Amino acid sequence: MACKRSPVRLRYSPQALNPRKGIFCFTMSYVVYIIYSKKLDKFYVGHTEDVEVRLLQHNSGLSGYTAKVADWELKYTEYFLTREEARHRELAIKKKKSRKYIEWLISSGD
Repeated sequence: MACKRSPVRLRYSPQALNPRKGIFCFTMSYVVYIIYSKKLDKFYVGHTEDVEVRLLQHNSGLSGYTAKVADWELKYTEYFLTREEARHRELAIKKKKSRKYIEWLISSGD
């Protein structure tokens, strides 16, 4: 399986790292993601099995909270082996209730 390249900084759970010729590949099932809307100046944190499809859903008005605008951009991802791990990480980020923490997560990958 070939590695996908992404313009977004990728983070992996420790169990997800699979070194192969100096490149880290993933076969992760679940993704915690952070998207951002310029129009609303807000971040949204979620988890999914397919981040590309989920982003399309956010931008096409199929998700309640994000349906107000269609300018959501993917800013951050973390990959996990199980839905439970991803859900736990999503909730940990949300419990911080901190925009500064989310901005730090996004910038720490640059």
